[in-house]
Amino acid sequence: MHLLPMNRSLFAVLVLLSLVRGDLSASDSLFGKVLCGYQGWFNTPGDGANLGWRHYGFEKPGQCHLDLWPDLSEFDESELHETPLRFADGTIAKVFSSADPRTTLRHFEWMRDHGIDGVFLQRFGTTIRDARSRAHNDQVLAHVRAAAEATGRSFCVMYDLSGLRSGEIESVVMQDWKRLRQQLRILESPAYQHHAGRPVVAVWGIGFNDGRDYTIEECAELMRFLRDNPEFGQLTTMAGVPWAWRTLDQDAVADPALHGALDRVDLISPWAVGRYDEAGCIGRIREVHEADAAWCRERGKEYLPVIFPGFSWANLMKMRGEEAVLNQIPRNGGRFLWGQARERIHLGATMLYVAMFDEMDEATAIFKHATRVPEGTLGFANETDVPSDHYLWLTGEIGRALRREIPLGEEMPVRTP
Repeated sequence: MHLLPMNRSLFAVLVLLSLVRGDLSASDSLFGKVLCGYQGWFNTPGDGANLGWRHYGFEKPGQCHLDLWPDLSEFDESELHETPLRFADGTIAKVFSSADPRTTLRHFEWMRDHGIDGVFLQRFGTTIRDARSRAHNDQVLAHVRAAAEATGRSFCVMYDLSGLRSGEIESVVMQDWKRLRQQLRILESPAYQHHAGRPVVAVWGIGFNDGRDYTIEECAELMRFLRDNPEFGQLTTMAGVPWAWRTLDQDAVADPALHGALDRVDLISPWAVGRYDEAGCIGRIREVHEADAAWCRERGKEYLPVIFPGFSWANLMKMRGEEAVLNQIPRNGGRFLWGQARERIHLGATMLYVAMFDEMDEATAIFKHATRVPEGTLGFANETDVPSDHYLWLTGEIGRALRREIPLGEEMPVRTP
């Protein structure tokens, strides 16, 4: 199955019809939607998952993975876990665990309250090949499913192939998807995201030139399986690809076989995080958007651009023995995110992917962030001059602009009390 891309006028008409019918928030289409990546990968000792500190980096004194600190003011005390860090007044800094269903529900309530449509739930191949980590991933999936159903949001699975060895796409990812279909029956959820009449499954990590062990041919076989297999396929497939996927240079493999693999894909989503800063984003987007979209359109595919609020990974790089600048790509109060969104919508985007909802390691999270942060690290990229929920609100405004509910102004929208 190939999808039929829409021109801008038809898109606007269908969005208006959906608004009249009141079904735009349904999970039956990606048109007019803004979905966020959702990691759900944060663990703490004592959270029941038996995984210790995951994606926090507190295993050794003085270490920390995070470059963004979460706002936990709304959390129940029983949801929080003590860390080795302290605030300036000596108070112990605490964090949440993704193993707690109350935390997941709270995140989805924030999405609902700010008009964010749903999530691509990340499912890393390297974690699901281990039974204990897979059990935690299944738990997070169950929590996301319940929270999406309770709040009227949508979700779908996004497999991340990073770190897999040759042969594991079949032995790990394909087998996992069969289990999700047969045992967990995830497609029976009314909140599962569909597009063009089929459930959506995304695969991220196809065609990058960073030394991955699996091959383009293995990726092509996976996409064929997800789209065409009579028992486990029949899906709308999305591929997360490098920024330069079309030109086969920069961060992409210089191999035309990548384009052949994408023949079996319905939506193409190039990775933008870290590819530009605010000064260069408009030019970089203009360099690729129309040609990328035309390539997709000519082949009956949809184009799903990625936008992100900022980027920083100084603490993470320090733990790896490398140096990086704190707040490497500044958020600038949301103007960076709005500028990307405005340009993408202006150029005809019909859907957007925001990276990410809860990614604190690289400071791309749009969820509520704190203005008071602990000491003892290289620092955090938190902004003190915007409300805690500023990026949730702005992401909701981006969705409204995408659906033509508000004007697509040059300047970022002004928030009214």
